[in-house]
Amino acid sequence: MDALQYDDEELPARELKGRVGLGVAIVAFAVALLVLWQVFRPLARGSQFYLIIFLAGTLPLVFLAYRSRLVKNESRDRPTVLDWILAVTTLVVCLYPVSPISGGYDGFLDRQGLLEPTDIAFGAVLLVLIVEACRRTTGWVLPVVCLAFLAYGYYGGLLPQNWSIAHAGLDFSQIVDALYNSGSGFYGTPLDVAATYIVLFTIYGAVLDLSGASRFFVDLSVAAFRKSRSAAGRTAVAAGFLLGTVSGSGTATAVSVGAVTWPLLRRAGYPAEQAGGMLAAAGVGAILSPPTLGAAAFIVAEYLDVSYLTVLGWAMIPTVLYYLGILLAVEIDVRRFRVRGLDAPEVSTLRLLGRFGYHFSSLVLIVVLLALGQSATRAVVYATVLAFALSFLDRQSWLTPQRLFTALSAGVRSVLPVVAVCAAAGIITATTTKTGLGAQLASLLVRGAQAVTSNPTAVLALTVILAAIALAILGLAVPVTASFIIGWVIIGPALLALGVPAPAAAMFVFYYSVLSEVTPPTALAAVGASAITGGRTIPTMWQALKYALPAFLAPIAFVLTPAGSYLLARGPFADVVWATAAAIAGVAALAVATGGWVLGIGRAGTGSRVLAALAGLLLLYLAPLTIGIGVALLAVAVGWAAVDRRRAAETTETVHTEERG
Repeated sequence: MDALQYDDEELPARELKGRVGLGVAIVAFAVALLVLWQVFRPLARGSQFYLIIFLAGTLPLVFLAYRSRLVKNESRDRPTVLDWILAVTTLVVCLYPVSPISGGYDGFLDRQGLLEPTDIAFGAVLLVLIVEACRRTTGWVLPVVCLAFLAYGYYGGLLPQNWSIAHAGLDFSQIVDALYNSGSGFYGTPLDVAATYIVLFTIYGAVLDLSGASRFFVDLSVAAFRKSRSAAGRTAVAAGFLLGTVSGSGTATAVSVGAVTWPLLRRAGYPAEQAGGMLAAAGVGAILSPPTLGAAAFIVAEYLDVSYLTVLGWAMIPTVLYYLGILLAVEIDVRRFRVRGLDAPEVSTLRLLGRFGYHFSSLVLIVVLLALGQSATRAVVYATVLAFALSFLDRQSWLTPQRLFTALSAGVRSVLPVVAVCAAAGIITATTTKTGLGAQLASLLVRGAQAVTSNPTAVLALTVILAAIALAILGLAVPVTASFIIGWVIIGPALLALGVPAPAAAMFVFYYSVLSEVTPPTALAAVGASAITGGRTIPTMWQALKYALPAFLAPIAFVLTPAGSYLLARGPFADVVWATAAAIAGVAALAVATGGWVLGIGRAGTGSRVLAALAGLLLLYLAPLTIGIGVALLAVAVGWAAVDRRRAAETTETVHTEERG
């Protein structure tokens, strides 16, 4: 993986070449073998021992693969002397807990709560290195957040003790102990998820990509829609959905799809900003779409102690709603911008499926194995093996030993920024746990809503709105995975305290964490798409927001009413069906409001759009009364648009008659 990488979690990586590139690839390959071994023959010392070894194998690579960006004219393909020093130092401090210097792994654990000065020194150095690795891969904001939490943990005792967020204060040894010598901190749930689930899925994605699946997915999308006037837009959306199963990354999917489909969109007549917004929204849908979802979805499963298949089930209906909204917007734009049909080469969809349809089999296998009770880790390993075996059905995509080596090392290297983020997230979760900050902030959020109103329904609604705004702002600054972790420890308790079911609360936080990818002014997916189309960045962000609007409102529906859980496929089948139908109608209403067009009728005026917007909001509330009012308003909006069109047609006919006369 020598090319610059673009991921929702990372900044551009170095183009490592020569012996350095080979060395990094060899280490990454060795880590991949360790990860695969751990699935079937876990290390005898336990999960924390494995996490120590995993972190020692991956964190040093961050300093070689990512530039510091603090030095001018820093080489893009060669680490500096300082980078090598940091990498070696990282290896030493990561391995210290299992080395003879520390008295061995058991001796190190026995000193939990009573660390020696040497332990504290090594832990402090690792703390600095993790923050620096996080800065290199994500920028300054998350490290600053981590430092703020550390400062709160250390200086919290100086706060006025009548403040709800005040605490007794932690000394430095207590902080290092919580981070370095415990099952939380650096070796907590976030890193555990990265070292077990996420890295296996990135390896699977790399194998699937090199087996020719990405090319097949794009070709299939083009072939499926080439006869439609909406072919270009539909192709971009379908390719985004299919490629998302490989990448699980919003920005990477948007850039990959854009590189292939932007020429088609341009020929069809799409403006650059409109096309970029569509690509960004389709790419972000990859993080929301089964069977891979994004990294945060694995953390949802771990935090709630449910199977990954359960989380996939929760995501099914929201995914349908999301892509329905995008497709409706595509159909509307075809008519608004008078998009032309594609002059695409004749390719038979059936022939493509018959020749290369086997690429779907590994994706299906994951779901089948999960349904049969296999763990997510074993399911994805078996799917990876199947993708490897099937690559030999296409001579151009054979995974020879050299290409398999490339795929495994690329899979590990692509997870490096996630490792840095998850290790840094341990700083936040450990501090929050030790000080009780999460519960206090959640209480403040609820009390803030109660200060405005005492009505329980209104308190919940206001808390949800404040939480959505907080998550959106948080997502502007930190990556998706970190945004979810922070949001869950702070906002999750507030929603739970108001009676929101844990699955609904977790998926609410998950969706708003993901949607930071299309939230102005730092929507990374839109930035990547605008770089491909050459469009203006800010207008592209607003277009992406328009396409993704249903995804911003559906999560609110999860938590506002008990019926919201039906959208997560939780409840009786009949209830799930009617709730889904109401949500579909709501998404259609929002498409009319944002697109200014009623399919089958024509342009919608301002009045129709306002009514459609109100109808969409009421329909998504999922209460019988609001659904009835919403349906009525939507009918009035459609009727209004039809009357406007008839009047416009009559006026045009009158003008033509007068001109002929």
